[in-house]
Amino acid sequence: MNQREENKLFRNRETDFVAQTELDALLLPLHVSRGALVGQGPVTPQKDSLQTRFKHWYLRCIEEERAYRGGFLFVPVLIAAGAAFWFCLPATPPSLPLLIATLCVMISAAALYHRPGATSIFLKTVALLLLGMVLADWDTQRSATIILDTPVTTLVKGTVERRELDARGNWRYVLALTSTSNPTLSRPPARVSLVARSRHQAAEIGETITGTARLSPPSGPALPGLNDFAFASFFEGIGATGFFYGPPQRVSADPSAVPASGPAKIAGEWLYELRSDIAQRIRYLIPGDAGAFAASIVTDERRAISGETMEALRVSGLAHIVAISGLNMALAAGIFFVGMRTVFSVFPGFSQRWPVKKISAFAALLMTFAYYLISGFAVSAERAWLMMSIMLIAVLVDRPSISLRNVALSALIIVVLSPHEVMGPSFQMSFAATLALVSAYSFWSRWRNKEDSLSITNPPWWLTLTTKSAAVVGGVALTSFIGGLSTAVYSIEHFHRITTYGLAANLAAMPVMSLIVMPFGLAGMLLMPFGLDGPFLKIMGYGMEIVIEIAKTVSSWGGDATIGRQHPWFLTISTIGFLLLSLLRTRLALIGVPFIAAGLIMLGTERCSTKPDLLIFEDGSLIALLSNDAVATTKARASGFIYDQWERAVPLTMEHVAPHLLDTARQADGDTQELESQPASRSRLSEVDKTQALAEMKTALAGTQRFTCRKDLWCALKSQKGVSIAVLSNSLLTGAACDLADIVVTSRGVPFPACRSGALLITGDTLRRTGSMEIWFGGEGSPRYSAKAALDGIERPWTAHRSYQWRSKTYDATLPEHIAALLSAER
Repeated sequence: MNQREENKLFRNRETDFVAQTELDALLLPLHVSRGALVGQGPVTPQKDSLQTRFKHWYLRCIEEERAYRGGFLFVPVLIAAGAAFWFCLPATPPSLPLLIATLCVMISAAALYHRPGATSIFLKTVALLLLGMVLADWDTQRSATIILDTPVTTLVKGTVERRELDARGNWRYVLALTSTSNPTLSRPPARVSLVARSRHQAAEIGETITGTARLSPPSGPALPGLNDFAFASFFEGIGATGFFYGPPQRVSADPSAVPASGPAKIAGEWLYELRSDIAQRIRYLIPGDAGAFAASIVTDERRAISGETMEALRVSGLAHIVAISGLNMALAAGIFFVGMRTVFSVFPGFSQRWPVKKISAFAALLMTFAYYLISGFAVSAERAWLMMSIMLIAVLVDRPSISLRNVALSALIIVVLSPHEVMGPSFQMSFAATLALVSAYSFWSRWRNKEDSLSITNPPWWLTLTTKSAAVVGGVALTSFIGGLSTAVYSIEHFHRITTYGLAANLAAMPVMSLIVMPFGLAGMLLMPFGLDGPFLKIMGYGMEIVIEIAKTVSSWGGDATIGRQHPWFLTISTIGFLLLSLLRTRLALIGVPFIAAGLIMLGTERCSTKPDLLIFEDGSLIALLSNDAVATTKARASGFIYDQWERAVPLTMEHVAPHLLDTARQADGDTQELESQPASRSRLSEVDKTQALAEMKTALAGTQRFTCRKDLWCALKSQKGVSIAVLSNSLLTGAACDLADIVVTSRGVPFPACRSGALLITGDTLRRTGSMEIWFGGEGSPRYSAKAALDGIERPWTAHRSYQWRSKTYDATLPEHIAALLSAER
């Protein structure tokens, strides 16, 4: 019985039930007495109260949801919610009590599994939430990545596990460290990510290389509430990032230092080498950004795309094409599936004897698995592969391929195997778009089955062409609109902006992707082993150039709207509303509307919050002072990874004021994301140099609205509110700066915890524990200063390296008293 017949049978039974109910109501005023029908007179119908009618409506909706077994859809949601709650806790709860509590609740829920009532539902819900917390705890213990505690320059030696070419032609290597020397690290990370900027012959995967490198811990949040890169690095197994000072040298591996290679490791190295070779082959045949773009949708290597093109794709709303997501996997599987069925149709005898639809589905299943293997195992590719696999397996067993249960099943697999993925934007945005599209398709299918469609037996060709063209254009437009709308909440939360012209860009780019890029790219990949891929990949490159041109054209319209940081509960409230609207099929889904409305209210009220006066990045390399009409920083350019995050999160809509440099040399603008800047000068200052520096600093603090800087020594300015700020790169000036400024920030450690003058002292050791800070200057009737720190009170495995003391080999998260008082002061 297909869906249309099932709906028709359901409507007939419902009609019979209504007819019987009306007949009973008609005969209700009569009764039989001695064989005669005697009327009882007029009977006044009693109206049910509003509460009674609502209760009946609610129970009727609940029964319908149970009839369609919608409870399974909430299983991955509750497990993911439990995992997210565990990751958001400020401290790690003990594992044993959590496991015991989970087992007890799960046993109780199993005992009452078939018993209706609120108690059974409550126990099931709590059991799934606790299960998510247990899985998150297991995932963290399984990772157990050692993260480097402090930046260091050392001689590293390791085996190349991965390599990737960036837009500047530099190779980025992921090394499995075998040794460090000069100095030897007492707590070395197992794997590091290093960039080699010097021209050299790229090392192959599996080779051992060595070189002097600058290692730094993965950076934390740029501001409170922003993305913590150390979290992702912890679960990826990357304990440090940095760069080689020169070209790395190939050396022979020490057999005693290299662990034995098992079958899984050998297979992994072969796959990553194959992935790298495929990406290089595509970039060789397709030069420029078009080749880098084409390589990204095949192998998920995105670093070779230039920053200009990547920003255009983000602003235009086409960045989702870069990642191997549902769109790429669906197009590849669909083209392969339809292509095989078309080939089979040429042989009608074979097609009549064999189930060619299932054969094509099985072949497409193998093709998508191969696509996943060369994709680098990203979460978006994993989710897309699971979804397509479940859909194709459904075709093999004659089940509906597009359903919410398939989405829930793929989400459940990812949440169980990799619970930490629920915290990332890739998981959230990919599943939000898929869930919204499948839910909309399900609603449209039910509506279409209920409506009587008017069809023409033999329509003219022009009507058929017009109808199909309108269906294609309307489908692309509706798909882009639903996908963009469903991911807007997560784009605002993680990237603090939304694209306003994404619909136009997708309408223009999707036909190119569907008709040129993916078909010829798929043909090229199938023919690459035979060396016949060149013509097909070049045509794919032409399509990529068209997509890039569309992205740049749409981005020039200025469709990128900055939203800023949101309330901590914004994502949770909005997600609850979205899930209720998408997963429930009755009018109970309208319960999600108030949650969506509450999220919109938070979206508006948060923009009215007071902006901080001072922003400090966690390593002290970037400081920004905000005023009503300008933002003064210690960097010459208003760019860079950290400043871009500040600009979107705060947001910084004011004019940027560059510092006045007393040195003639140009100040470096290092990449604070990878912390690749050189360490500050440690040279000792003579008394003459110190006296001159203090005199210049005093002059700079006399009254100015921009930083005055002496390279590798100090920066200083005075704010409009009369607060003087000194930023030091040389710790020898700290004591004197405390007597001149109200706030002293130094990126280095100092021997004393506080200024004796009463000035606010923020040292490198303090920033290492607290992370990035934002400070408000108090007015009348409020504390002089108040602040928020990105990692205040957070002690988790991915932040433990911040409190590690390498000299004593102990952990100490204690803050100076004045910093603790600053963070606890109310604004």
